[in-house]
Amino acid sequence: MASSPPLLSLLFISIAILLPSSSALPLCTDLRAPVTPKLPLSFCSYNGTSCCNSTDDSNLKKQLSAMNISDASCSSLIKSMLCTRCDPFSGELYTVESKTRRTVPVLCSSGFCDQIWDTCKDVPIKNSLFAASLKGSGSGSGGGEQLVTSPASTLIDLWQSKTDFCRSFEGNTSVCFDGETVVFNTSIPPSPKGLCLERLWDRAYLNMAPHPDGSNRVFLANQEGKIWLATIPEHGSGEKLGLDLSEPFLDLTDLVHRDTKYGMMGMAFHPDFASNGRFFASFNCDKTKESNCNGRCACNSEVGCDPSQLDEDGGVQPCQYQSVIAEFTANSSSPTTARPGEVRKIISMGLPYASNHGGQILFGPSDGYLYFMMGDGDTTKNPNNFAQNKKSLLGKIMRLDVDNMPSSKEIDNLGLWGNYSIPRDNPYIEDAELSPEIWAMGFKNPWRCSFDSERPEYFFCADVGQNTYEEVDLVTKDGNYGWNVYEGPELFVPPASTKPNTTKANVTLVAIPPIMGYKHIPQSSSASITGGYVYRSQTDPCMFGRYLFADLYATKLWAATEDPVGSGDYNKTLTTFACSNDNLPMACASVEGSSLPSLGYIYSFGEDNNKDVFILTSKGVYRVVRPSRCGFTCPIEHDLETTSNGRNATSASSCLNPPQLGHLIYFLVISILVLYAIV
Repeated sequence: MASSPPLLSLLFISIAILLPSSSALPLCTDLRAPVTPKLPLSFCSYNGTSCCNSTDDSNLKKQLSAMNISDASCSSLIKSMLCTRCDPFSGELYTVESKTRRTVPVLCSSGFCDQIWDTCKDVPIKNSLFAASLKGSGSGSGGGEQLVTSPASTLIDLWQSKTDFCRSFEGNTSVCFDGETVVFNTSIPPSPKGLCLERLWDRAYLNMAPHPDGSNRVFLANQEGKIWLATIPEHGSGEKLGLDLSEPFLDLTDLVHRDTKYGMMGMAFHPDFASNGRFFASFNCDKTKESNCNGRCACNSEVGCDPSQLDEDGGVQPCQYQSVIAEFTANSSSPTTARPGEVRKIISMGLPYASNHGGQILFGPSDGYLYFMMGDGDTTKNPNNFAQNKKSLLGKIMRLDVDNMPSSKEIDNLGLWGNYSIPRDNPYIEDAELSPEIWAMGFKNPWRCSFDSERPEYFFCADVGQNTYEEVDLVTKDGNYGWNVYEGPELFVPPASTKPNTTKANVTLVAIPPIMGYKHIPQSSSASITGGYVYRSQTDPCMFGRYLFADLYATKLWAATEDPVGSGDYNKTLTTFACSNDNLPMACASVEGSSLPSLGYIYSFGEDNNKDVFILTSKGVYRVVRPSRCGFTCPIEHDLETTSNGRNATSASSCLNPPQLGHLIYFLVISILVLYAIV
């Protein structure tokens, strides 16, 4: 019996290790990134990055005073909770698992809630945070706003017992407050030994999107302007993509201008596509060949740019080529095809130069708004610095409401570029100089962005560099990512110069540095980053939670892990990859003189409804499969159990996933047998 407690401890530790983990991004409740206050906060005592400034700090002090708490110990506890609004993780503390903001942060299940009850249960509190929570009130964004005025009340007036009280405020989530610090889960899955791929198709595509109906179907689009509806085969079936090249879902080749840097650049399907059939295509057109290609030039007097003065490379007419987002609908009688004519132009904008014009579009998983990634549209000389021009849409990520169409008068009054309205919480509300479409700025050429499907507040964007550095950014509301004052984490050195950019913006710009990236190989211009996804499938459990990205030319793949979790610090690892040993369903091409697979150019990544990740390359479509199919070892790999439509049987976000469950049962059985033998 003397040995039982340590064994029980081992059992509980084993169970804890196997519990699903998640991570948090430092974000404030208004989705902005925390910043370093100019002066330390005197009331809440934050000296590092914070979601509060000195005014917010003062308001929180006033809010505590207005509560009129007579007991000093209780007042101290309430102050500590109020000040969590200034914590860099306040967005997670106050909005986790809820569409409305909490009045009280998520409390850790560690006894702190007991302490609050025992100390404050009989103490009258005016405008109590706890009373407001019963009325569904939200807390402020860090400024100490009290949205509900209420008379003095005690905890025992509102709750029958300590158990009921703590059940309302405790949470076993990724981020919680324990009375002194914000804590988060720090477990990381075992390191992967390599990435195993299977080749599903031998043609190149630039865009992939899962069907919003949740099925095992995806949409694939090429640069020429054709979209196909394809069926993803089940793992282990040995089948190719279910795709009929002769019957595209939609053919836009008559509208799309296709060249090395032009074409169909993105597509996005409305979250309610299954019922309304709405979807959107982002492409380039040529106004000299297409009469409906007629947007105004992004280089104009409003942004201080004269199109007649543009020094065009190769004699291209300024704004001859346009960046367009157009809306289309599926055929109601035949949902596997779309109506050929566009419903409306969402945006049509002339491009001043031939490069750096992004073009990806996607819907935000939490807000349902359309995000549009736009490059700076400038030349290598960067004469216009469009990315830092607050009136220009170039070098920006835009956020548009395509569900509420404005009148022509509203379009003219606001100077909009097409048929969309502005979400009310876009950052222009607080910056009159900022174009209302802008969500974030300071990008050179964002090439493939994605939301983490399990943590949608994580918005990753890969931004192509120029001279020295390719970067990955975590995008937040009103964030400025520095181009062209910065290239990556360092000051940008313009061409034909030996010194960094020393304009006034260099002194005043507060840029958010990239979370990771890589430098160019000296004397080589062949570098262009391709952003990917946070891997959330259980197909390769050792890859779970890692962000995958690549280089277009170098055929290199990286897997990045936040370590420690919640810190915002990422460690990237150059990842070995191979093709499945069985060569099913299609053999991979090999590098000449080597057994290594040749992917060709890595154009983009994709994700299906199972959260499996795909790599879209010049050699075809590849899917990440079980590591054992390539001879790689993952300690927690398991034989996938799938439903009839190929979905993972268990979701990691809701409960124990299959490998964790198997290991848990194993540990339970062994531990019980050992304990029984000892007893």
